[in-house]
Amino acid sequence: MRKTLITTAVSAALMLSACSEQSADTAMAAKTTTDASTTMTKAPATADNVLLTPSPLQYMAPQFDKFNAGDYLPAFEQGMQEHKAEIAAITNNTEAATFDNTIVALEKTGAILDRTQRVFFNLSGLISDDNFISVEEQIVPKLTAHQDNIYLDEKLFARIQAIYKNKATLTGEDLRLVEVYYDRFVRAGAELSVADKTTMRELNGELAKFETSFSQNVLKSFNDDVIIIEDKALLDGLSDNDIASLAAAAKAAGKTGYMITLVNTTTQPLLSSLKNRDVRKQLWETSAYRAMDTNAPLNIKIAQLRAQKAKLLGYPTWAAYSLGDQMAKNPEAVYGILDDLAPKALVKAKIEAADIQAEIVKDGKDFTLEPWDWAYYAEKVRKAKYDLDDNQVKPYFEMNTVLNDGLFFAMEKLYGITVKPRNDLPVWHKDVTGYEIFNKDGSSIGLFYLDMYARPGKRGGAWMDEFVSQSFLKNTKPVVYNALNVPKPAEGQPTLLTFDEVSTLFHEFGHAIHGLYSQVNYPSLAGTLTARDFVEFPSQANEDWSIDPAVLANYAKHYQTGEPIPAELLGKVLKAHTFNQGFGTVEYLAAALLDMEWHSIPAGTEITDVAAFEKQALAKHGLDYGPIAPRYKTTYFSHSFGGGYSAGYYAYLWTEVFAADSFAYMMAHGGLTLENGQKYRDAVLSKGNSRDLMQSYIDFAGKKPSTDALLKRRGLVH
Repeated sequence: MRKTLITTAVSAALMLSACSEQSADTAMAAKTTTDASTTMTKAPATADNVLLTPSPLQYMAPQFDKFNAGDYLPAFEQGMQEHKAEIAAITNNTEAATFDNTIVALEKTGAILDRTQRVFFNLSGLISDDNFISVEEQIVPKLTAHQDNIYLDEKLFARIQAIYKNKATLTGEDLRLVEVYYDRFVRAGAELSVADKTTMRELNGELAKFETSFSQNVLKSFNDDVIIIEDKALLDGLSDNDIASLAAAAKAAGKTGYMITLVNTTTQPLLSSLKNRDVRKQLWETSAYRAMDTNAPLNIKIAQLRAQKAKLLGYPTWAAYSLGDQMAKNPEAVYGILDDLAPKALVKAKIEAADIQAEIVKDGKDFTLEPWDWAYYAEKVRKAKYDLDDNQVKPYFEMNTVLNDGLFFAMEKLYGITVKPRNDLPVWHKDVTGYEIFNKDGSSIGLFYLDMYARPGKRGGAWMDEFVSQSFLKNTKPVVYNALNVPKPAEGQPTLLTFDEVSTLFHEFGHAIHGLYSQVNYPSLAGTLTARDFVEFPSQANEDWSIDPAVLANYAKHYQTGEPIPAELLGKVLKAHTFNQGFGTVEYLAAALLDMEWHSIPAGTEITDVAAFEKQALAKHGLDYGPIAPRYKTTYFSHSFGGGYSAGYYAYLWTEVFAADSFAYMMAHGGLTLENGQKYRDAVLSKGNSRDLMQSYIDFAGKKPSTDALLKRRGLVH
């Protein structure tokens, strides 16, 4: 899911203190603000460390204006000490193990640690400097050891095991929680011998170190791998707003000219507009080969260590281990769906390539299509087919209008909620806005923060996470945020979105409402703490409301005149919605299969060349197709090697089956209605991981999902 990641080694420990672990990428981060509007700076530890006590703000929203760089390590240390003592009290309880004195007691532990790591690891992806990198390097090994001390504790596991063996006396959410705890402990190595537990600790320590280094290198590449263009003529094809934005970025970085920074995917947005082929090639290669020197050795080491860990736990590969607690269950199921779709997507991609090659010839050029040419000439094909120019469309997608009259309007129609700005709440950066979300009856649901713009120190992509999760046991309401990376325009200029950015905004809010609508007892089962191959379902389902006719009519308006987007232009936008889906599907499948192949190696496999491994892996599945590279190549594939989605990137496709099917169901039953929204909220969004996930879907749609709607959604069938 497009969320922050607390490294794999740490995330398992966080479950015991009810911390979110469903995420995509790891990043390093900076310090808190001193005036709630500027980036944090280093300062000594304060006498009153606000991380040590619950925040007095509404719903315990973090006091972003009161943190100092020196607060984190002391809070982590005290949090671990407190957590250790609380765990010891449970373990040493002389009474027989019961659900209340063991499982519920565990759910209540680790308040300081939970609060500290939520703030630290969330902010680490949002604002970054050397202070946070230093803290992370110091604290991750300690958190890893702390996790091992809990999950490999023989006495604690014996209590959990005793409850699990008598689980027939439990029902509902209580039963689910016991099963989750038991499975987590077993998968962490609780049943291993003493010698094997020692090996497990060593492997976890090594993995934590290498995964942290990998993620730091990815973050560093966003700052280092930039392209400086001095001659404005080389930017021919870009809009005036784009050029002004690049000039502003260069000035902010203390450079002259125009600075192009990378987004996290291989293909870069500006490739569709840049006329100069040499600049396109430079941009694509800078993206595709980033972090090669620093991360390639780490990729190999991480994959090998994960294979060793899987073998220690009795699994043939890391993929087999990783999928054991997911809906897919095993690698065969994942390869089955990916390999079934790959040839269909490649056929469509090659048809698209033929159209593009014809456009190259029409343009008077005689070169063969290369990856850096695809986006530019695909845009020409799109314009020719649909007479559609992004620069004509973007004025109708002004950010604030899309947000208020599009996203929030759709959510009000579907769920009856209202969204009100909370400018009184402190924030971590001046560009962040706080909101409170209310039910139709006026009752408050929780708090939501939106961080829209790209900036130095913020990791790429888009994601959701929580500062506070919902729990009836702890009497907490959710405090969640969305982060995107929309280029910030020059001062005084409007933020005009591409249609892809509009879709991303709707997508991430789908994650947000999954967290906001949670209605469960136990924090370990709340909101988005579901299987990876379920958690992307609500977000992808929410994307489709961006093209609902009633929603579009309400937000697609010219930012200067207020005039609605002309029907003819809107028709072109909608017709072009599935354009280039062969390319999009192939680049996604290539990345998903790379992820699976890296994690399908047995322990002891020797790998010396990352590029050669990539090429062989893609050829094995028929996707070694020159003009299209994987959406993420190995050395910057944070989903896979940062931790959270290792052998899990397939989840976006797996859950898209649910998303497409559910949207088709809603449209067949009235579309954007409160009745549909309430049914979906009750059956899926409110349940978190408190029951079988497929049953949640069946309770909503009355059946398991089929792939029919997915194929239509991607334009692969008519």
